Amino acid sequence: MRVDLFDFELPPERIALRPARPRDAARMLVIEDGQPFVDRVVRDLPQVLRAGDVLVFNDTRVIPAQLEGTRGEARIGATLHKRLDLRRWHAFVRNAKRLHEGDAIAFPQGVSAIAEQRHADGGWTLAFEGDEPVEVLLERAGRMPLPPYIAGKRPTDDADRSDYQTMFASRDGAVAAPTAALHFTPELMDALAAAGIGHETLTLHVGAGTFLPVKADDTADHAMHAEWGRIEPEVAARLNAARAAGNRVIAVGTTSLRLLESATGEDKVIRPFAGDTAIFITPGYTFRAIDGLMTNFHLPRSTLFMLVSALMGLERMQAVYAHAIAHEYRFYSYGDASLLLP
Repeated sequence: MRVDLFDFELPPERIALRPARPRDAARMLVIEDGQPFVDRVVRDLPQVLRAGDVLVFNDTRVIPAQLEGTRGEARIGATLHKRLDLRRWHAFVRNAKRLHEGDAIAFPQGVSAIAEQRHADGGWTLAFEGDEPVEVLLERAGRMPLPPYIAGKRPTDDADRSDYQTMFASRDGAVAAPTAALHFTPELMDALAAAGIGHETLTLHVGAGTFLPVKADDTADHAMHAEWGRIEPEVAARLNAARAAGNRVIAVGTTSLRLLESATGEDKVIRPFAGDTAIFITPGYTFRAIDGLMTNFHLPRSTLFMLVSALMGLERMQAVYAHAIAHEYRFYSYGDASLLLP
């Protein structure tokens, strides 16, 4: 499909630079197939969902994956994208033309890495020096990798260290937050449980590729970056049992949705999963694993706007976004939510 079909105009003032406080006070636009749009707030979820529904969260934890360093006199910026092994990461590099294979990059607090290999996509493999775990080095020298549409308007600060983590974050490895889950609080989870609404967790370590624009003119020519994920056997079994009983599985965030769909065959059975996925969902895709999606409002021409258009229909989502803009919903990572029920 033509990428320009997924374009729309977004006023800059609709981009949220801070999250709602409390988190579950964020607005939520409910879109149910064949029904008018309904303006709610996230804490209304126990009344909006049905007893027996199961929400699926991503428990990845964002690491301070953005680094500023030097190679000689040259300033080098690096955003880690995907772990390769204990000490090596694939990274997107700023000022990469000043790097050569074998160069050492000096980061703050005595942290250093070797530029080991240049890749065709412009990225590099960085090998961190020393014996300390890379996660310890990043806590010392790195900063939270806020999306460029936020970082370009204000500096990262201490508040982002907690604001840009979900309450489920427990497994280090993401360089972007699964932002739909940022809206959840312990109080909301208690209310959902009291309403008979269950939840499960999986892990997808979100990569920096989630922020990359689609530069191709046609979706068929866009290459997704791979991300690593895991679904435990017992989680897959419980989700299959819920659907067999006639209950809905609702992904919280596009990351949860993408991993569930990657793990599900044409027989609509969700299987245990451990490995990379580069699934790219566009209109015409047949969903196998999920019955709904809670997600934030996404960028024009992005793979995520393509995904929600695949779920609900492109014309429907264009109308949804027009409504959200007209009614002053807040967009992107720190913005408001939508609940999509096809």
